[in-house]
Amino acid sequence: MVFVGMDHGTTGVSFTVLGEEPIHFKIGREELSAGKVSALEELSKRVDLGSIDLMAITYAMGDGIAEITPIEKVKNRGIISIGGAGKVTGGGTSVYDEIKESGVPTILIPGLHKNTPCMDERFRAAYSHAASPEKVSISYNAYLETGLSNMIVSDISSNSVSILVEDGKIRGAMDACVGAMGIIHGPLDLEMIRDIDDGKRTANECFSRAGAVKVAGVDTKVARTKDEIIRMYLEGSREAELAIQTMVMTIIMEIWGLRGITKRIDGIVLTGSIGSMQKPINIFQMIKDSVEEIAPVSMIPPTSGSVGSAQIAKAVFTGEKDILGIKVL
Repeated sequence: MVFVGMDHGTTGVSFTVLGEEPIHFKIGREELSAGKVSALEELSKRVDLGSIDLMAITYAMGDGIAEITPIEKVKNRGIISIGGAGKVTGGGTSVYDEIKESGVPTILIPGLHKNTPCMDERFRAAYSHAASPEKVSISYNAYLETGLSNMIVSDISSNSVSILVEDGKIRGAMDACVGAMGIIHGPLDLEMIRDIDDGKRTANECFSRAGAVKVAGVDTKVARTKDEIIRMYLEGSREAELAIQTMVMTIIMEIWGLRGITKRIDGIVLTGSIGSMQKPINIFQMIKDSVEEIAPVSMIPPTSGSVGSAQIAKAVFTGEKDILGIKVL
């Protein structure tokens, strides 16, 4: 049996093929938006498309659906609007349409939002959006890898999102626009709100420069931002050092905040290109040292989004009707 998972991320679209041996690959957003690469052609180089039993994909905010849904039953790619979703390049849209038209059996994973039944009603009341769909995939991968039913999963990369899992169900999450900083995205503060009101920048433009980039003063292409901040940090830049320290502080605050509203946490799982980073900067250890008082801290690789999607595809194909509290249509 062959299962494929896709993670629609900020810097690119990642795939995992679960067959005899796992295969991972990523296509950069700039390549996709320029029309230089076909996602299906790249996938077909690694697996016979006709052998795929089921593919599970994510797209944008995933706020237009609340169940894991066959792609042919999804309207408007499973979103309410593309607005407010960070930098828009169109690359992910072309991948979605390619997959839908391919005939490969495919399901779409929803995001976490105010209409997600398994979420605590207080989270649903407080936040219209809590996390994009790949966070469901990441949480499922963490659940399978650790066996934990009560945990906090923090995905830290271009943005930072922490997810609360209680009794094997996703109960809450803090999205980047209201919670911790990532490399690119972060919460909107008062100065940004004033800039928006004064017409200096759109809310989405502010959101896309509210992470570590804001502190480091970096202004480059999204795909290069992380490497630029790391380069500056290693060269002794005070701005880059402060950017990393500030980002880590907000992540620690977020994890402790989620701990404060639940009775039991058996583990904390870090992932993402930043959350799992140990070299050249040991950001994993920085966070671990400040939260291990809560529970043991572990990590899963930054491929967890596409891996988790593929694992969801396998679970659904074999008859699972519930993934961490999210129903399968």
